[in-house]
Order: sequence, then structure tokens, then C-alpha cells
Amino acid sequence: MKKIVAILLSLCLAGALFTACGSQSADTAGDGADAAATPDAAATQETDETEALSGDVTTGGSTSVEKVVGAFIEAFMEANPDVNVTYDPTGSGAGITGASEGTLDIGLSSRALKDEEAASGLTGTTFALDGIAVIVNNENTVEDLTLEQIKGLATGEITNWSEVGGPDAPVVLIGREAGSGTRDGFESIVDVEDACKYEQELNSTGGVIAAVASNPNAFGYASLSAVEDTVKAVTVGGVAATEETVQDGSYQIQRPFVFVTKDGAQQSEAAKAFMEFALSADAADLIRNAGAVPLA
Repeated sequence: MKKIVAILLSLCLAGALFTACGSQSADTAGDGADAAATPDAAATQETDETEALSGDVTTGGSTSVEKVVGAFIEAFMEANPDVNVTYDPTGSGAGITGASEGTLDIGLSSRALKDEEAASGLTGTTFALDGIAVIVNNENTVEDLTLEQIKGLATGEITNWSEVGGPDAPVVLIGREAGSGTRDGFESIVDVEDACKYEQELNSTGGVIAAVASNPNAFGYASLSAVEDTVKAVTVGGVAATEETVQDGSYQIQRPFVFVTKDGAQQSEAAKAFMEFALSADAADLIRNAGAVPLA
């Protein structure tokens, strides 16, 4: 009888131990499953949450790109409210210098970089094209000029408008200041570098347009995107400055609009994103509506 009781007690004790161990194994397995699930859930949450761009982007340079860059900035900041993009219209020379010296995240130039500038560690990235319009006062009867005639008018070889089919009046050339991308573009294309006879040299495209508008004998040059009905843009060799003629190359006085960056400089994510946006297909309408010409 004592043996039977001892056997029964042993069986009960073994059953209790088995139940406890089974329960502990189940709990341990459950804890492991939860631990394994937690990192996956966190990873999924991290993937779903995109970190918003933030910070400042400083740009500056060519006054000719003001409308285009202003359109870029407005659209980009609307999509990225935590980014502040600034633009200082100081001329192409200042934009190139700012990029070189690191005072600007992105310089803006309305001409291609010169060989020596590129060799100094700068990169130029074209984001749009522009025709440089030759403008005269609205009272001037001249409608078309050849490159040779424009060269003669600019250098003083032609001194009276009657020599090119206009009124009997003296020729007055108004242009941009030294270092201007518009001036550099006009002079290099027309082949009148260091030979122009300027009556006035002004530090903005708007200033040139206003001066030509106020003087019946004046002519000058301005970015196609800036020309208003206060002056008249003449055709060059029979070709008007338009988006189509600039893109296909038939309009002879044209130039690129260029982002200038310093090679090897650490660029912020916001600055990179701004340039990528401006170079994307989404920016084409902004460029066009601002009066410049998209690349394609």
C-alpha cells in the first residue's frame, strides 16, 4: 500500500512539473515573437516617415535670371516650407565669385564659365537658355539689323541711324556694367569686346530698358525674359528672339543661364534638392512663364 501511494505521489509531482515547464516555454516563445516583431514594426514606421527638408539656401548673381530663379524659389519653398531660399541679384561676376569663395551655396551666371574659371575648381550647370534682345526706342523706325550692323553701331563705326535705314539721328549705346553676364554675352557674340562706345553703363537690366525707353536715339541689349513693350526688340538677320529660335539656334545672340558650384564643397541636402528641382522636367513651365527658354 505504501508503494502504491509513493508511486501516485511521484506521478502527480511529475505532472505538475511538466505543466509548469510547458507554460514557461509558451511564455518564453511568446516573448520572443513579440521581440522579433518589434524591430520590424519600428523599421516599417521609420520607412513610412520621410524626413522633411529644412535649412537655408543662399543664391545670388546675374540680374537677368531674376524672374526665373524667383519662380523656382516660390514653387520650391511652397513644397518645402521649412527651407528658406534667398537670392541676391548682384551680377554674374559676383555670383561666380560667391560660389568660388563659399559665400553662396549656388552662384547664378548668365554666361558660360570661362576656361580659367572652370580650371579654378568651379562647375557650371546650364538650367535654361536666353536670347539677348537688341532693343531700340519705340519711336525708332529700324526693324531689323545684321550682326555686322549691330557691331558697327556698338563700336561707333556707325554714328547715325540713317546709315541703317532709321531716322537722321545720332546713335546712343546704353549697356551693362563691366562684369555683367548680359554684357559679356552680347560683346562676345557680336565680337565687340572692349570696343563698345557706351554713353551709359548701368548695373541692371531694368535700368538699361528704362534708359532706352526714355531716349529716342538709344539702343541697347537686354535679356529676352526682361523685354517689355516700353521698348522694341529688333530682329537680327531677319530672325526674332523667341523660344523656338533660341532652342533651334537660329537666333544668333543667345546664351545659357547657369548654376555655379564649387567642386568638392559640401552642399546641404536642401541646396541639392533645389538644384534638382530646377533641372527637372517639372521646372520647364516655370522657366517658360518667366520668359526664358527651357533646354528642351
